[in-house]
Amino acid sequence: MIEMVIDARRKDLGGFEVGRVLPFHSRRMIGPFIFLDHMGPAEFAPGAEAINVRPHPHIGLSTLSYLFEGEMLHRDSLGYTQHIRPGEVNWMTAGKGIVHSERTDPLKRAQGGPLNGMQAWIALPTEAEETNPSFQHIGEEGLPLYENGGLFARLVAGEAYGAKAGVQVSSPLFYVHWELQDGVRTAPPPGSGAGGMSERALYVAKGSVEIGDRTFHEGQLVVLEPTAEPTVRSIGPSTVMVLGGEPVGERHIWWNFVHSSRERIEQAKKDWKAGRMTLPTEDDHEFIPLPDDAAVTTRSDPVSPGPTHPV
Repeated sequence: MIEMVIDARRKDLGGFEVGRVLPFHSRRMIGPFIFLDHMGPAEFAPGAEAINVRPHPHIGLSTLSYLFEGEMLHRDSLGYTQHIRPGEVNWMTAGKGIVHSERTDPLKRAQGGPLNGMQAWIALPTEAEETNPSFQHIGEEGLPLYENGGLFARLVAGEAYGAKAGVQVSSPLFYVHWELQDGVRTAPPPGSGAGGMSERALYVAKGSVEIGDRTFHEGQLVVLEPTAEPTVRSIGPSTVMVLGGEPVGERHIWWNFVHSSRERIEQAKKDWKAGRMTLPTEDDHEFIPLPDDAAVTTRSDPVSPGPTHPV
């Protein structure tokens, strides 16, 4: 029933912690999900630095940001400026290349407050790796809900349980947020034995759950066998993210770049180092350098043309 269990590796980013779940050395991906981080939970004091991720590039993937608490401000090289708050999705498709930043809005930084959420990278299928970049913000109205008997479920992306989220995905997948009261029993979308997705996992973001005769706790990713059809029972109030999909093939990952071609990643490294990738329109005076070029963090004459999309 259980293929393996992955414990999130906690990393201090200065003021708050992130739990790195995927990739893992013996399990790189779940379907197209190639990267999964749990941000927080954290409580920032008024005036604290909070989230301050400088502009950085991506290729060959889509990023998905989803919050339980708090908010973040996204800016990208297409000209989008967009807050994200709990119950919403920011879905950014890098394709052949995009640059974005994620920060705490100055007003929220002055006020302080919580931050708790998930960030995922979804590898694009081979035929879409070099697509034009794009950005989608999906509000609560575009994310189907189910609530009954102590179970709250929101379909964050993809298709599951006969519903479809408003996010325009590039390959078969699902991503579901469960809030479970104590003792609630439920089940993930079906596996390959029942005509469902061939790769599935559950991440316990808060609390504990029981599957069969085993108990799993906060910070653990439970990878299911392809044909398993388990019942999940909550032990106390719990938050679980359920994810899965069909594999898109082997992918290479280097820093923020994901692709089926190592040569393409090498080209992206050269493009970023040479300043050939446009910075976000309203956030173009600093950036994160390549890991081997850490001394260079600003550009003397930043140029970021393009339309500006309002918050």
